[in-house]
Amino acid sequence: MVFNGFLRRTAVLDQLSGPLCDAILEEEGSGQRLRHLEATSLFLVPLDRHRGWYRYHALFREFLQGELRRVEPDAIVKLHLRAADWYEVNGSPALALEHLLNTTERDRCVRLVAELAMPTYQAGQMSTVQRWVSTLGDRAVEEYPPLAVMAAGIAVLTGQTAQAQRWAAFVDTAWFDLVPVNGSASFDSLRAMLRATMCRAGPEQMLTDASLAAAAESPWSAWRASAIMLCAEAQLLLADRDRATALFLEACAAGPTLGDVDATVLSMAELAVLAMDRGQCAQAAEHLKLALACIDDHRLQDYAISVLAFAAAARLAVHRGDRNEADRQLARAMRARPTCTFTLPHIAVRVRLQLATVYATIADHATARHLLREIDDILGQRPALGALVDQVSELRDTLAASADVAAVTGGTPLTPAELRLLPYLQTHLTFNQIGERLFVSRNTVSSEVGSIYRKLGVSSRSDAVQSAISIGLLGG
Repeated sequence: MVFNGFLRRTAVLDQLSGPLCDAILEEEGSGQRLRHLEATSLFLVPLDRHRGWYRYHALFREFLQGELRRVEPDAIVKLHLRAADWYEVNGSPALALEHLLNTTERDRCVRLVAELAMPTYQAGQMSTVQRWVSTLGDRAVEEYPPLAVMAAGIAVLTGQTAQAQRWAAFVDTAWFDLVPVNGSASFDSLRAMLRATMCRAGPEQMLTDASLAAAAESPWSAWRASAIMLCAEAQLLLADRDRATALFLEACAAGPTLGDVDATVLSMAELAVLAMDRGQCAQAAEHLKLALACIDDHRLQDYAISVLAFAAAARLAVHRGDRNEADRQLARAMRARPTCTFTLPHIAVRVRLQLATVYATIADHATARHLLREIDDILGQRPALGALVDQVSELRDTLAASADVAAVTGGTPLTPAELRLLPYLQTHLTFNQIGERLFVSRNTVSSEVGSIYRKLGVSSRSDAVQSAISIGLLGG
């Protein structure tokens, strides 16, 4: 019976160790019990050679959790709280948070999410941050406005336009006079960076907002590199390329030291584009080498901030005559491009300009024109984008001049909706089930699948998956 209680109560833990189990059970001897269980049962799996950590077999743990809910439901919250206390004392706040989210201690949860959101996102774990924010709920986020800025930023970087606009509207009118726990100088500085990122009022206001944040954030602030990078982006829109280059270089120097991967990757990509525009391809290659390595190291392949690096790498590969590398980078860029929406307009347009330029260079004018139509949609939402508007006009004129090209290679790329649906073709889900997960009708799914088949030149689900994998739209 003693072991039955031990098993039930420790089932709240993803991983078990003697000290942790002692803490949540408020007794001693757990390490010896774990070793005994390992020796006599197949349901406890050691996680290290020293037998310091274990986990239950998944199905066995599920059974134990059911027993805990049936026999001792009132103990569950207390067990999670004790586990959270132990993890936080022992320097594992993210694991503490996972337990706290199973309790009603929302203030403590909000504090930890606010502290951990930025480093967790920078580590390539966007889905974890999204889950934390979703579990907290809108009310808890609204009660701590700096976290609402983070929620808006996450929505911007994942292409969730409705959420981004809703949270941005809340942030615009929110008030918070304490120092945020996420390391930024103030709520006003965070809000200014969000406004600059979304560039809703044109490049002049973007520069004003970004400059406010850059002045507020200290040299050791984790947010300073992003503020400088946003100043550089505004200068690009204002056609001051020399000033933009200097600021991007400053952001690149600060980013790695401060742990700001976004600022580092995006600044390197922008510097590569500027270098190629000047004909300095060797310099562009060095910037891209660093940007792409950073993307791979931090698993940022599907993040909005990475798309420009892929597009620039494709452009460089075409210039060097390496069509295989160009196709590989184009596939990566096109797969991630739906995350670049009008809520991140300066990047969304610049990415598509670079991609359209590459496709025009390789004589795929159909795709280039499609990208121009996507740019038009973005400009319909954010018309005040300074120098980018002129660059779009120049590319449009170039493509119009080539309209008499007799043979157009390639087909129309998949739309964002089709790209969202594509991974589901790898599953055994029916069209009805896919529609339920995407919140669309079966007819919509059927129509989009038919469009995918036409664009990929296939006639079956399995062929569509194989074709998508071969061109980099699915899989590695």
